[in-house]
Amino acid sequence: MPRHYTITLSCPDRPGIIAAVSSFIAAHGGSIGESASHTETQSRHFFMRVEILAQTLPFGLEELRARFVKLADEFNMQWQIADSAVKKRVVILVSKQEHCLSDLLYRWRSREFEFDIPCVISNHDDTRSIVEWHEIPYIHVPIVPENKLAAHQEILRLCERHQADAIVLARYMQVLPDFFCVAYPSRVINIHHGLLPAFVGARPYHQAFERGVKQIGATCHYVTQELDAGPIIEQDVIRVDHTETVEDLIRLGKDVEKTVLSRGVRYHVEDRVLVHGSRTMVFR
Repeated sequence: MPRHYTITLSCPDRPGIIAAVSSFIAAHGGSIGESASHTETQSRHFFMRVEILAQTLPFGLEELRARFVKLADEFNMQWQIADSAVKKRVVILVSKQEHCLSDLLYRWRSREFEFDIPCVISNHDDTRSIVEWHEIPYIHVPIVPENKLAAHQEILRLCERHQADAIVLARYMQVLPDFFCVAYPSRVINIHHGLLPAFVGARPYHQAFERGVKQIGATCHYVTQELDAGPIIEQDVIRVDHTETVEDLIRLGKDVEKTVLSRGVRYHVEDRVLVHGSRTMVFR
């Protein structure tokens, strides 16, 4: 894919925003490769994502940002501009189950979408071999009830040392403390093996089985201080019936989990997710 700059923005809705952004790009000779927008009718808030082909501009990223400030101020925008040539640095946290981790590693190795993995951090040693086979540093930080706070302080330090742009919980079976969410707002991505807001917390497949559900699903969401209540990025479902056991639900659910997480990570690293309160706008 050609190098491009991605502008994402949100602001109070008013006439002329799309025209102003498009005119700004055209005035500098820029060519738009992709554009999408949305207005929340209740809040009257506007959201936009636009890709500019980098080679069509006569200047680089920093100059683009500097020139965009005047327009952003005029419309009271919250905005950012990303460069596709700068890959997001994604630190992965995992416990024992490897299906989501393996899927992300495969997509990283095959360059299905572009991101860097500076390290994988785990509270167990079970997935070390698969990570090191990919020549990615594997860091084991054991966690027991007596050291949870100190362990997560160390994990946060490691994420900061490796300059993480995003942190992905690939079936990391520990609850992150509040200070983690504060340090990385809308940048910690979790996969919940349940169709939120139903079946929050532990053992969602067991909860689903007990309720006799006819479909199970997975939810990729941003982590907040409230457990399993962060803004939802992506979801999917698979139909089941009364013949399936809990073990069947777990087996079937793993396929949904890994694809939902991978799609959610893709949307995030490609700057396709805009967060507004408890909601997300995802420009697929």
